[in-house]
Amino acid sequence: MSVTIILIIITVGISLYAWQNHDLTHKWIFQPYAILRDNSWYRFLTSGFLHADFTHLLFNMFTLFFFGDVVEYVFKTAYGPTTGILLYLLVYLGGIIVSDIPTFFKHRNDPPYRALGASGGVASIVFASILFYPTLDICLFAFLCLPGFIFGILYMMYSYFSGKRMGDNINHDAHFYGALFGFALSLALVPSSLPNFFQQIANWRLF
Repeated sequence: MSVTIILIIITVGISLYAWQNHDLTHKWIFQPYAILRDNSWYRFLTSGFLHADFTHLLFNMFTLFFFGDVVEYVFKTAYGPTTGILLYLLVYLGGIIVSDIPTFFKHRNDPPYRALGASGGVASIVFASILFYPTLDICLFAFLCLPGFIFGILYMMYSYFSGKRMGDNINHDAHFYGALFGFALSLALVPSSLPNFFQQIANWRLF
C-alpha cells in the first residue's frame, strides 16, 4: 500500500471522527490566537487532518490520490524506498505546516479566526508533480483540462489575489504558500528536475 493511500485513510478516519467529537476539533483546529497563548503549536500539523465537511474532505483526498502516487514514485526512484518516503512526507506534511505560517502572523490577534484542512499539503504535492511533469493535463471539474505549468500559473495568480481580497471563508494563502513550498522543496531535493521541467515545456505543443 502506498504512503499516499495510508495518508488518505488516516485523514478520512480522523476527519470522520472529529465530526462526531467536537472536542477533538476544538483542540486540533488551526487557531493562531490560541496557539500564541497556550503554545499549542501542534495545531499547525493536526489541523491538516481535519475537514469542514464531506465535500471539503472529498476534494482534498481525491486530489491527493491522483497526484500523490506520482510524486511518491519520483522520490522513491531518486532516493530509494525509505528515504524517498520520508522526503515525500516532508513535502506533504511540511506543506501543511509551512502554508499556515503567513496565516498565523496575519490572524494571531484575531480570536474568532480558525482554519482546517489538508489544502496546504495537497497544493504542495500538486506543485511538486507540476515540477516533475509540467505538461501533463490537470482537469478542472472533469472537462476543462490544462497542462500543469499553465494551470500552475493561473492557480498561483488566483490564490494570491483571492488571499488579498479575503472574505470567502477559504484560506487562499495556505494554497499559495503550500504550492510554493512544494515546488521549491522538490526542486531543492531533485535539482535535475529543473532542466527537465523547461525541456518538457519547450517540447510541448498545443496541437
